[in-house]
Amino acid sequence: MTSAFSDAFLRMAEPHAAWGMRQIEEFNEFLPIGPWTVNLDERRYRQSGRELRISVLGSFDTAEGSWLWGWANPGFGKLPVVAAAEALRSFGLDHGVPEFSEELVDLSGFEDPRYAAEMLAFGAMGVLRADGYIGVQANETGRLYMVPDDPQVPVADPDPIALPRLLMQGAQFFNRSAYEVVAGYFHHFTIPWRQEGDTITAELPGGATASVQFDGQGRVAAVSMGSITKESLGNTADA
Repeated sequence: MTSAFSDAFLRMAEPHAAWGMRQIEEFNEFLPIGPWTVNLDERRYRQSGRELRISVLGSFDTAEGSWLWGWANPGFGKLPVVAAAEALRSFGLDHGVPEFSEELVDLSGFEDPRYAAEMLAFGAMGVLRADGYIGVQANETGRLYMVPDDPQVPVADPDPIALPRLLMQGAQFFNRSAYEVVAGYFHHFTIPWRQEGDTITAELPGGATASVQFDGQGRVAAVSMGSITKESLGNTADA
């Protein structure tokens, strides 16, 4: 039993946190809450009048507090519907991430196992660069988690207005390295940025700049918006 995610999982998932939150907002606008049905053989999920192709991540047993990956579920076998889970398994084996490579992930030791399941699904979404994730109550004690695999799902653009909130919330989600969250957001959207001391400065689409200041403990202390200067902001680091 464990009460925390491995550092390998956090290291791989955290750079996607702020971008993931932006994309989840876009996805939730596209697929509002409502009645749902799913046909796993045909990889078709329908909700609120929208139908899209999906891939299964895994299932969470709310009674046992355990997560079972789709590729390990004997009911799915090698069906195409578990393609995303298979990709995560390969990633986990290649990068030493036990949460992605082990059949069963025991989350019962977490203070809130169900929230831990959401964190695991969100981390999987980020690593896969999926356009969202879906979690539904499939039966009394089982939740099914999926990711969309459909070109009709909108891809979020960077939002300068929401940027301070996204960076702050993203840094708090996994709460490991705020720097990785900020750099990961700019890297994902291919936004030029540079670091000077405890500050990252980025050139945003539309003619604005964002300056993110970190405190002595590496946390996001402030996010300020401004105008582009004449100085070029070449990307001098990789997320």
